[in-house]
Amino acid sequence: MTDSTAESTEANANTLRLELLKVLTEIFHDGVGRGGGKDHQVETDGVLNAIDEAVTRILTCLGKVESKKPPVVVPKEFICKLSKTIMIEPVIIASGQTFEKKHITKWLKHNTTCPETKAVLSHLCLTPNHSISELITQWCLVNKYDRPDPQPSDETVIEMFTGDIEPLLHRISSPSSVADQIEAAKELALQTSKFVNVREFFVKELHDSITRLLTPLSNLGDDVDSNPELQENILTSLLNISTVEKSQKVIAENPLVIPLLTKSLRKGTDQTKTVSAATLTSLSGIDSNKIIIGNSEALKALIDLIGDSDDLLATGEAGYAILNLCFDELENAEKAVSEGLILTLLKKIVAGRNVENMVSILASISTNNRAKDEIEELGIVCDILKILRNPSCLLTGENAIEILFNMFDRIRGTARLGILQEEELLYKTFTKLARQGSDRAARKAQEILQWMEMFAEKERRQTMLEFAALN
Repeated sequence: MTDSTAESTEANANTLRLELLKVLTEIFHDGVGRGGGKDHQVETDGVLNAIDEAVTRILTCLGKVESKKPPVVVPKEFICKLSKTIMIEPVIIASGQTFEKKHITKWLKHNTTCPETKAVLSHLCLTPNHSISELITQWCLVNKYDRPDPQPSDETVIEMFTGDIEPLLHRISSPSSVADQIEAAKELALQTSKFVNVREFFVKELHDSITRLLTPLSNLGDDVDSNPELQENILTSLLNISTVEKSQKVIAENPLVIPLLTKSLRKGTDQTKTVSAATLTSLSGIDSNKIIIGNSEALKALIDLIGDSDDLLATGEAGYAILNLCFDELENAEKAVSEGLILTLLKKIVAGRNVENMVSILASISTNNRAKDEIEELGIVCDILKILRNPSCLLTGENAIEILFNMFDRIRGTARLGILQEEELLYKTFTKLARQGSDRAARKAQEILQWMEMFAEKERRQTMLEFAALN
């Protein structure tokens, strides 16, 4: 169906709605049923029958017209790859992919791999994807799409007996053999992944549990990766336990935790680095923990991981951790910039590695004045414009325009403005985004267009005044 046909259909539907409203209004204002007498009753019955026929005719026509409307196409980014329907509660899994919570939960009951990438997951924790959820909500409002409400879960989880956890911890902290220690660490990682009550019990009920869990790795010093399997399973247990919000403050304040995670970001398998970064993301959900982590070497280690690693999962998790640590925490943002974050992100963007995540971090940090200076010095604006022409998804487009929007005050009136004007002249990038982008992206594109026009008008007036002065 063409745009003109769709507009015509909508116009016909509106006309029928107005006619229906008119008939219903007449029912209330024509005095039907007022007065008395047999003749009046006959007249009233005739009027009611005529009204009934008119309403039936209009509703029938309206139904036919409504059926001709083109179906609303849901953007593929909003569709769960498991259910093939629009997501209600989108969550991120360890692979960085987003799925509907209900369906990925069922999948993970029988699988430890990502249904999309087929990669083995480093952990089975689910993180709400608030950004995608908000985008879906806004899109549904604009397109009048009925998005179902979340349904309460009817799943029954069989919890593990918590009495089995103390013996496992003893086998890890005071092992009879290295093989038994690894086996116990592997079992603890599995149980803390499966059962919520085990995670809660571990910190709340077991004395000095975090220290006892981490001491075997801490004792290895700089050779923390000398037993990769033990390192991986102990840190996976720590990650699982850290998802309990009530335990996060106690965990972060333990003197072994942050230094050990920092070492493991630098020394270990890709999966161990991924798990270490994910643990820092989890712990940084509390403001006081952001300060603790920010005052350590962990932030630098996360930036180095992004720069040095080609593993998408590890760099992705490091990116999420940096986002969390710098959100509403000015000192951490300043430190991240001074530690080389902007240049590291630029290199990854230019190389085309994990661009969506890198642009998301850059958008978050681009409100910082020091970051703006460095973005301008490094000439990142041109790279962001390339991304904006053909964004890989709606969220990347939003983040790219966010960076330009935040930078605009710095580039207005400089050579950078010429780059934006040339971009609009050659590709109509901002005009297209203002018409076709998401609500958030379209608003920012419109403001940039207005600013560009205002500046152009100011330049025209200045030129006219200079010309008049010469004559």
